[in-house]
Amino acid sequence: MKFVETSLPGVMVVEPTVFGDARGFFFEVHHAEKYAAAGIDRAFVQSNHSRSSKGTLRGLHIQVEHAQGKLVRVIRGTIWDVAVDVRKGSSHFGRSVAVELSEENQKLLWVPEGFAHGFVVTSESADVLYSCTDLYHPEHERVLAWNDPELGIPWPVKDPMLSARDTK
Repeated sequence: MKFVETSLPGVMVVEPTVFGDARGFFFEVHHAEKYAAAGIDRAFVQSNHSRSSKGTLRGLHIQVEHAQGKLVRVIRGTIWDVAVDVRKGSSHFGRSVAVELSEENQKLLWVPEGFAHGFVVTSESADVLYSCTDLYHPEHERVLAWNDPELGIPWPVKDPMLSARDTK
């Protein structure tokens, strides 16, 4: 398992060692000791699964209380996954990083607490699994505008499908 720092300190791409043969493949998604050695020493308390069609954009979400770190993985399809630093006082405040996650590349993205998270589906559909370090509390959730010009995120879609919540 390889942990690769992104341009935003704390946000990491996890590249698992995949063992494959004629039967299929196997890899460790999470191994507490290996993650801790890489600086991700968190317990996951909630796991979520979403299925979305091409062009669906979910995000950019963050909880202002009960902050969630998220370990994101695609099991079917391809997404453009984005993390935005919204930590007050951070020298990287407002900066983002994007990574393509897919069933082919098997990469995972670690998005620590203090970062907004969102993704857009670039394949016909995608199944996304993510484990969280705290429970979902809708009353504490905030949504950043996906197309905020100050963020300047290079989304690979111009007119995404959004939920009512994400359009506000």
